[in-house]
Amino acid sequence: MRQPFSIEVKTVKPDVIVVPCADYSEREVRPALERVLAPLGGLDWVYPGMNIAIKVNLVTGAKPEQAVTTHPGLVCVLVEMLAAQGASVVVGDSPGGLFNAAHVNRVYAAAGMKAVEQAGGRLNQNFEEREVRFPAGKVCRQFQYTAWLDEADAIIDFCKLKTHGMMAMTCGAKNMFGTIPGTRKPEYHFRYPDPRDFAQTIVDLNEYFKPRLTIVDAVDCMEGNGPSGGTPRHMGALVASNSPHKADLVCAKLIGLKREEVPTLEAALERGLIPASAEELAVEGEPAAFTLPDFKLITTGNSHLFRGDGSDPVKRFKGAVMEKLLTQRPQLDSSRCVGCGVCRRVCPADAIDMVRGKPHIDRRKCIRCFCCQEFCPESAMKVRRTFVARLLDG
Repeated sequence: MRQPFSIEVKTVKPDVIVVPCADYSEREVRPALERVLAPLGGLDWVYPGMNIAIKVNLVTGAKPEQAVTTHPGLVCVLVEMLAAQGASVVVGDSPGGLFNAAHVNRVYAAAGMKAVEQAGGRLNQNFEEREVRFPAGKVCRQFQYTAWLDEADAIIDFCKLKTHGMMAMTCGAKNMFGTIPGTRKPEYHFRYPDPRDFAQTIVDLNEYFKPRLTIVDAVDCMEGNGPSGGTPRHMGALVASNSPHKADLVCAKLIGLKREEVPTLEAALERGLIPASAEELAVEGEPAAFTLPDFKLITTGNSHLFRGDGSDPVKRFKGAVMEKLLTQRPQLDSSRCVGCGVCRRVCPADAIDMVRGKPHIDRRKCIRCFCCQEFCPESAMKVRRTFVARLLDG
């Protein structure tokens, strides 16, 4: 049984703020955004003529009520608040698929983001890509990214709290993986199949782009088969921080995840970007009021829990055995599959073939990146725990 979330509220300048937001109506959203930003100085840092990019989470062309994407009701009010400060605001993302006008505009429309244009902002229409060398990166020292972010004086990371097949949770830090152009994302999964390396890549991206502010849409989260095929779960909260990793540490606690179960948090801890626990943060608000102890998680069993740092050959051998026995894998739910072939097209390891109109996964090739599960439009790919893992749970 998960322990309830209880932390000491401190009087120093907060690291993370948690406030209630009952729904996505403007009467709830505007005061909630004002309350969650006030302890961080509000928007006093915004100056007239400033170019601000709001990096939202769009993933796929899902409707707002599906809790897959950052809700447009929140984004529109934030755009209005920034515009009132004299800023020029662009909202965008690079969802799965082609990073071009035709595809991304369809995603904007489906996710309700067209409303941004009535709120005084613009939707990104710059679909150029750039490449950068980042010697300070721990793992990802050279990468391609979406050029529209170069036009920004500051980036606001406006993410959604959801479960994730590979990373256990997607929130502030993971949202910045959307800076990689859509069709290139599978390449990075293939380049960094170990969850530890992939998590370090995500932290590298955050260190390069350095979002000025992170806001978490935790009004309606996603539990179960996230980040796109799970079930909406109402939490009724907004979370804000100047650090995506500190916001993530609190959000993990809200849904019952331990720090060591989230590879991006382990990577952030290793670099000294977060303390060992949420209890060591200065948190303003009442996070305990929003904790969901029965939140349905994805038990990852990632190999980084078994192999240590890789220097001990005995641990490496034991880790390989444990990984085989306990690490989750994608599995097809044939009753939901319509044979569209999206999973085959997005698989970076080329591990999926269509056999009699249904996907067949070659387990020898599968790198367990869960791209097939993330982008399946019918939620037919599930995260499956092994028999041994289920047996150990009793």
